[in-house]
Amino acid sequence: MDLTYLIVDQWGAFVGKHSERIQVRLKDTLLQEAPLLTLNAIFITSRGVSISADAIAACSEAGIPIHFIRSSGYVSASIYSAGLVGTIQTRRAQIEALSDQRGICLAKAFAAGKIFNQAALLRYMAKYRKQTDQDAFRELQWSAGEILDHLIELERLDGPNIETIRFQILSIEGRAAEKYWNAVRQVVNVPPDWNGRVGRGAQDPFNSALNYAYGILYTQVERAIILAGLDPYAGFLHADRAGKPSLVLDLIEEFRAPAADRVIFAMANRSTHFEQDQDLRLTTETRRAIAEGVLDRLEKPERYGRKKMLLRHIIQQQARHMATFLRQERDAYTPFCVKW
Repeated sequence: MDLTYLIVDQWGAFVGKHSERIQVRLKDTLLQEAPLLTLNAIFITSRGVSISADAIAACSEAGIPIHFIRSSGYVSASIYSAGLVGTIQTRRAQIEALSDQRGICLAKAFAAGKIFNQAALLRYMAKYRKQTDQDAFRELQWSAGEILDHLIELERLDGPNIETIRFQILSIEGRAAEKYWNAVRQVVNVPPDWNGRVGRGAQDPFNSALNYAYGILYTQVERAIILAGLDPYAGFLHADRAGKPSLVLDLIEEFRAPAADRVIFAMANRSTHFEQDQDLRLTTETRRAIAEGVLDRLEKPERYGRKKMLLRHIIQQQARHMATFLRQERDAYTPFCVKW
């Protein structure tokens, strides 16, 4: 079976093009190869990797992104075809929406999608405990209900533009997330001394694993946004800041629970050891296992409208729906809400 992605994580590896295939070699040893026809992405996750100009050109012509990801999960660079960022009509509409109700609609939808999917994941985990652990089942159901209560609060918010209510939306989202992570602590095999969710700069293995999973997911969301003709740096829920890909951080919210959290929770509950080196960075083997887990999850179908669709295709559809909504070719933007 031909590979759909390549993860290059060995120091000294070389990525090159041979005929119509991308190959990864270490000296004279062929490590991996994939035809350009089936390849979706290349992830370079180690330092000391080199890549040929021919490979970069071939990937750009075929629409295959090349992502450079640090051990923390931070995406330091991505290479895309230059033609993908040449749209203008959608980007003009995107900037204009910051000043009207479209921006509010999108920001509220991103937050609502995140809240709904966090509750859905708790209920998904609860159903497997209904017969074996009634206390855990009831606690998860209760927590999911409390999280969903925040949707009512979110719906009531209104204002002339997103700048006037962004803080309130983030406050609602943050309070829902606090309940979510408190519930996670009770049913996921986290270390006894785990102090809760930490984003950038996390040093404990569980948070580091989550951050790395989000980094892999980030690349898929960024690609979807660029393909839809949107500017990844002009967001609505997340405020603008130089170098901050706000729109990617907006859209990823809908997909954190179903595409990344679920993978890490399952790994933790299977007693996977998220190994770290002496510098508290996830080891190469651990990072590869996480990346493969998230990428495999993105290849799973989920209910989307009246049909089933691969999760990575749903991400692309949501980005396209956002673009058509911004251009006022669609009446509303509805977040992706997973149905388990």
